[in-house]
Amino acid sequence: MRKTLFAIFSLVFVLAIALTGFGLNMKPKVIDARDRDIVTDAATTTAENRTIQTKLKRWGYYNGAIDGIYGSQTRAAVRYFQQKNGLAVDGIVGPNTAAALGMTLSSSTSSQSSSDLYLLAKCVYAEARGEPYTGQVAVAAVILNRVENASFPNTISGVIYQKGAFTAVTDGQINLTPDSTAYKAAQDALNGWDPTYGCIYYYNPATATSSWIWSRQVVVTIGNHVFCL
Repeated sequence: MRKTLFAIFSLVFVLAIALTGFGLNMKPKVIDARDRDIVTDAATTTAENRTIQTKLKRWGYYNGAIDGIYGSQTRAAVRYFQQKNGLAVDGIVGPNTAAALGMTLSSSTSSQSSSDLYLLAKCVYAEARGEPYTGQVAVAAVILNRVENASFPNTISGVIYQKGAFTAVTDGQINLTPDSTAYKAAQDALNGWDPTYGCIYYYNPATATSSWIWSRQVVVTIGNHVFCL
């Protein structure tokens, strides 16, 4: 009986030590901005991105590589940092977030970030005005997904102006002035909302003529658009 009690006590003691050690070694969870590995650059330079990643990693917000690439894992870490420090949670390292990180951004950062949002909103408006709000966010998300896909250019402008990529660019509608809804949809996508679950293509079945696009794997239909991989 004594041996049995001793064995039980020993097992409980070992488990308690193991669980305590596990708790001490736990790091803050970095929320992945998409269950896709997305996003655009934050308009910061490669050197600035490395500084951001280094600081966030040192403080436990980021567990990825220090590679200078502002992908979804870095953006998610920035959002987590912003949330924990009472900042606007947008995943963008603007002046306030930079100050909280103890760094100074290059003078072009703020204007570049604004220009990315404006261009994304223009494409959303040109391609999806009249669509449900979720459908407008979805169009922006496709653009951002392409930015992170090795088969496409790695900037928002590069994706949008890639030859033949968007009808709105071909026919000039990209030059229309976006409304507030398009801006909001673009910002929501930049903040990590992806109603397409990682899609990189979309089309309108009523107007699509390419047999190739019909062969793509369909993920979701929102409004008049079919979103696919």
